[in-house]
Amino acid sequence: MKPVLNYLEKMRGGKKSPPRAPLHEIFWSALGSFLGILGIYIVGHWHGLNAENSLFLVGSFGATAVLIYGVPNSPFAQPRNLIGGHLLSAVAGVSCALFFQDNIALAAATAVTIAIVLMHLTNTIHPPGGATALIAVIGGSNVHALGYWYVLTPIGTGALIMLVVAVLINNLSPYRRYPQYWL
Repeated sequence: MKPVLNYLEKMRGGKKSPPRAPLHEIFWSALGSFLGILGIYIVGHWHGLNAENSLFLVGSFGATAVLIYGVPNSPFAQPRNLIGGHLLSAVAGVSCALFFQDNIALAAATAVTIAIVLMHLTNTIHPPGGATALIAVIGGSNVHALGYWYVLTPIGTGALIMLVVAVLINNLSPYRRYPQYWL
């Protein structure tokens, strides 16, 4: 009975919620996010894609924006994690989409799982990578038509655009230093 009670006790938490970020942090987070996502859209637009069909605007980039602009000191927000996590996850997602073409549930579950394992093994954990892998499986015919090009564009290109914006914008703040490390 005691192990069950110990297990249940863990679910209470026990710590206090951290305070809200100061306004200057919110400002830099908002500016970086706005410019990063806009930058990805502009590159897609230059390639003749409209917003509805722009594969450059994959959902996982929204979560990436939260990390690299909202909590740039996080280990998950560092360049090796941002680039490595997205690229490895994209490879896992495309591979599973191709291998398990007839079983989307198995492809989706396997893609995210392999992405997590690869990110752990390479020390490149970037939580939005799970979504990158999943999008490769469930993204529909436009994404599937890209095959392994999905890894380079939109994923590699978009991650690189967001990284450049993160380096430029985060370092404008006197309170921030980005990145904490490159490799």
